[in-house]
Amino acid sequence: MTVDPTPETRDSSEVGSSVARAAWAEAARPVLVEAAGRYRATVTLKQLAAAVQEASGITTTVPMHQWIGDVLGRVTDECQSRGEPLLSSLCISVQGSVGQAYADAVERARGTRPDDPDGHAADERLSCYRHWEADGLPRDGGTPLRTAHFTPARKAPARKAAARKPAATRPSSPRKMTGRPTAAAEATPTKPVQLCPRCFTQVPASGICDYCD
Repeated sequence: MTVDPTPETRDSSEVGSSVARAAWAEAARPVLVEAAGRYRATVTLKQLAAAVQEASGITTTVPMHQWIGDVLGRVTDECQSRGEPLLSSLCISVQGSVGQAYADAVERARGTRPDDPDGHAADERLSCYRHWEADGLPRDGGTPLRTAHFTPARKAPARKAAARKPAATRPSSPRKMTGRPTAAAEATPTKPVQLCPRCFTQVPASGICDYCD
């Protein structure tokens, strides 16, 4: 048995982005075909990214999200040219979603963009399992499985700022006097009125009654 030698490792910057991505797309096909041969099997984006670099011998330090979509797009184009189900539907994120890159690839290959990429991919995966006669495929042909286990968040409608009503002014009321009264309020008690002992009328300051004396 002849074992293929491990390819010499090179960085993608040495061969160029286009050459590297073409090599990665070629290396991705057998990985995805192997998954298509097992009912309900899938490959994560991270797993595929590592596998294609190892198989091709071309590595990169460029973040995966900047190039993996193009690689899967090339795989999609090849499947379409072969008249096969789309193997790219088998590659999902850790959340189980194929993402918008899948929708872009389908639109480019078939001319119609799926409204629900994950629903479309579920049907396409089932076609892959049937086409490559997957192990464990039920006799009735199986059913599509939606792997995305999250619902895309929707932006909450912008809330209109309610016009603030001016605070109602309370009618002012006289304050109640608290504590001890002020010196002004403390009136000096008046002297008792002097009355005439005879006629009981008030006598003037002189003390002499105008009526009796």
